[in-house]
Amino acid sequence: MNLRLNLAPLGFRPADLDHGLLWPLGLLMALGLVMVASSSVAVAERYTGESFHFLYKQLVFMGIGLAAAGLLLSIPLAIWERSSFVLLAAALLVLAVVLFPGIGHEVNGARRWLNLGFVQLQASEPARLALFMYLSAYAVRRASELRSSWTGLAKPLLPLGAAVMLLLLEPDFGASAVLMAVSFMMLFMAGARLRDLAVVGVLALGAFGALMVAAPYRVERLLTFRDPWAHAFDGGFQLTQSLIAIGRGEWFGVGLGNSVQKLLYLPETHTDFIFAIFAEEFGLLGVVGLLVLLGLILRASMRIASAAAEQGQLFGSYLAYAIGFWMVLQALLNIGVNMGVLPTKGLPLPFVSYGGSSMVMSCAAMGLMLRVALETARKEAGR
Repeated sequence: MNLRLNLAPLGFRPADLDHGLLWPLGLLMALGLVMVASSSVAVAERYTGESFHFLYKQLVFMGIGLAAAGLLLSIPLAIWERSSFVLLAAALLVLAVVLFPGIGHEVNGARRWLNLGFVQLQASEPARLALFMYLSAYAVRRASELRSSWTGLAKPLLPLGAAVMLLLLEPDFGASAVLMAVSFMMLFMAGARLRDLAVVGVLALGAFGALMVAAPYRVERLLTFRDPWAHAFDGGFQLTQSLIAIGRGEWFGVGLGNSVQKLLYLPETHTDFIFAIFAEEFGLLGVVGLLVLLGLILRASMRIASAAAEQGQLFGSYLAYAIGFWMVLQALLNIGVNMGVLPTKGLPLPFVSYGGSSMVMSCAAMGLMLRVALETARKEAGR
């Protein structure tokens, strides 16, 4: 029986794909499945009676995500570039409709999700990817203006600012910060002047700072972040339990499946705080391995983006930069939150944390990245 994967109907073969990206990505996804299985056993047993309930659901999410990646891998980038205004409108629409009661699903006081029946879709995930495609197309279309004038930078920042305001209304402070930071990095790679970005960045940081101190719960979160042990049984409980888990891991970890903190001591063990359980079970050595995988993914993304620029594939190049920065920056922010370096924010660890929205959209983004590499290789080969 021939079980070899046949991707010819999609217009490419497995050998055409960028293996320098696929290998670390595949290892990270496999690691994610292992950690979802390990970290969610106690909470799944308590709430569903099935120890691997969340693992089974994550496998379904991964299957949907791989299907989405395959679909985007088969669509020429030119179609997305031509559809940039439609993508922008769709991004703003999905961020707006989620705010309406009866449409948006509210959890813990935040209205961020659309109930699609089989999955709760977090609005910021598809909106972020659509906005990056819009910005990439703008950077190609208005290249000289972006590199030479204030207005060239201001024009894409207006819809970006609207998206950030909608995210803050949900509220989703973490997603808005990631969106702004990655957009600034991508626009810099596209040629925006550093001084212009620096001025806008300072203004944005000031605005974010004002918003943080304007809300009492954010002020409380900042205070507990500075000294979580002083609030170990209220606002600082989650962070202190995370730090206990990381500390228990020491050099080599307590072993897969042997975490104590996942036994209903640390909340969100299989979602936002899965890194703490990973550090407890695999120790510093495992953490270094995880960082190496993230570094390899970033390196592959930068290589793909650079090669695309050399072949004149500027839309693909800017999009690859944005996706690479997005994945790694979000991962580092999640790790920083788990380690108490940053205030607690609800950001998943890409490809590792349990969750349908994050897994599906992360896979879709990597499908686009592989499409950039595929089109670049074809152009370089003269096909």
